[in-house]
Amino acid sequence: MAGLIDTVAWVHLDRGRILGVRSRGKRLFYIPGGKRDGAESDRETLLREVREELTVALVPETVAHVGTYEAQADGYPEGTLVRMACYTADFRGTLAASSEIEELAWLSLADKERTAPVDHAVFEELAADGRLR
Repeated sequence: MAGLIDTVAWVHLDRGRILGVRSRGKRLFYIPGGKRDGAESDRETLLREVREELTVALVPETVAHVGTYEAQADGYPEGTLVRMACYTADFRGTLAASSEIEELAWLSLADKERTAPVDHAVFEELAADGRLR
């Protein structure tokens, strides 16, 4: 295997759609989140990444694990996997694109192919549970 990219992501649903973000210069959307810095825990990484990307503060005591997913990493050599631990959480503030984020979008199941490969399993699972339309 060429490598493993370890990430966390914030699954935020509203009216049957999931929040997606797109980085500057990229074509695919992804579930907000990112890679840990050093020895950060999943929760620490999640809180930091969401604050940096979306200008909101997640409420730490509401963070709940949804699932962990793996897939080929977009834009990396074949065999490079991304592992994404997904969490839900309440937040305070107003969602806004920040840092490297160019665009926010509310995505449906029909938008799955506009997202990174690791997001596809999340979309399918949420749709099967009736949470994503």
